[in-house]
Amino acid sequence: MILVNDKPVMIEELINVNEQADQTGQTNVLSSERAATVLQVLPALGSSGGVERGTVEIAEAIVEAGGRAIVASSGGGRVHELVRVRAEHVILPLGSKNPIVMYNNIQRLANLIRTRKVDLIHARSRAPAWSAYFAAKHCDRPFVTTFHGTYNASNFLKRRYNAIMSQGERVIAISAFIASHMRRVYGVPVNRIKIIPRGVDLYRFNSAQISAERVISMAHKWRLEDGIPVIMLPGRLTRWKGHRVFIDAIARLGRRDLHCLIVGGDQGRTEYRRELDSLVEKYDLGEVVRIVDHCDDMPAAYMLSDVVVSASTDPEAFGRVIIEAQALGRPVVATEHGGAMETVVEGGTGWMVPPGEAEPMAEVLTTILAMDEEQRAELSSAAIANVRKHFSKQAMCEKTLDVYNEVLHEWGRA
Repeated sequence: MILVNDKPVMIEELINVNEQADQTGQTNVLSSERAATVLQVLPALGSSGGVERGTVEIAEAIVEAGGRAIVASSGGGRVHELVRVRAEHVILPLGSKNPIVMYNNIQRLANLIRTRKVDLIHARSRAPAWSAYFAAKHCDRPFVTTFHGTYNASNFLKRRYNAIMSQGERVIAISAFIASHMRRVYGVPVNRIKIIPRGVDLYRFNSAQISAERVISMAHKWRLEDGIPVIMLPGRLTRWKGHRVFIDAIARLGRRDLHCLIVGGDQGRTEYRRELDSLVEKYDLGEVVRIVDHCDDMPAAYMLSDVVVSASTDPEAFGRVIIEAQALGRPVVATEHGGAMETVVEGGTGWMVPPGEAEPMAEVLTTILAMDEEQRAELSSAAIANVRKHFSKQAMCEKTLDVYNEVLHEWGRA
């Protein structure tokens, strides 16, 4: 429950407001009187994270809807994906938090907005959002943001810095959990919040599209033996992802006939990596638990898994791993907080466990590993249906374009 205009409002009401808005007749393409140009801004396109992936997906949707998509960032490995979907990329130093650079970025973005005749600016991260906000003001253009996380708000300055993400004429929340956080911490009015969950590419994450050769190749690469259950925890090596809890839970199972994979790079956190290696050694799990630094083919990796785990000790803003695994019919185990509470059907597509507690996780893993083929098939069908109904990339893109249309209409730029 949160407070809206000093009155208690349930999170479910926030969701209902958004669902009603989705049914008000907004089209799922950008307005056709003139091809609208949308500029998305973010620090860089070099990561495999959800922000970067979502930026490319929305750019593609804009182009397919007949609009013009421009992305401004400092560049990176995903730029070629923008080119492939016929979007435009402009290199600007938007990853810098240097106040002077951020100030100069205002004029850089304003020039871009004017020369490219941008109709709407969508900011996806804090540093570029500050520059984009003032550039939008200078050019008299609408400004939209996406709130991708809770952000660190440990003091007044941090909260002030984060608050720029609440200044959009529409503020997209990637989960009801994030919408509640936005209301509670930053006071964003309900009528400016749009809850749009992240979406899964149902073509890429479709078992029918994943060849046996891909799965076999990955099994060989990771030296996985046939007939031995695989438990996977995907996610970069950072402490709040709960790797220690996961390893502790595996130790409590007391089984040697398992392959337990932690899939994710340390991104320079070598001390934490050594800490995890030491914990594996302490429990004598060297033949059971393995840390895999990188994976180029996550759909095939999920297909190898009998269970997929998200053990985050802090709430996930959304938790894409959980819906990707469900899209491929895999049982999931997630911690009972944050966005995961909106994506897992307890006992139907997966199970929730208390964050930071190894024993309940071990108990649930035991239950899942004991399921027979019929039970697994039933859960698999339910998981796939859950994602297709609620968390598709298509729905995410359509709802985002609806937000653009709504704002453009209000500004008379439709």
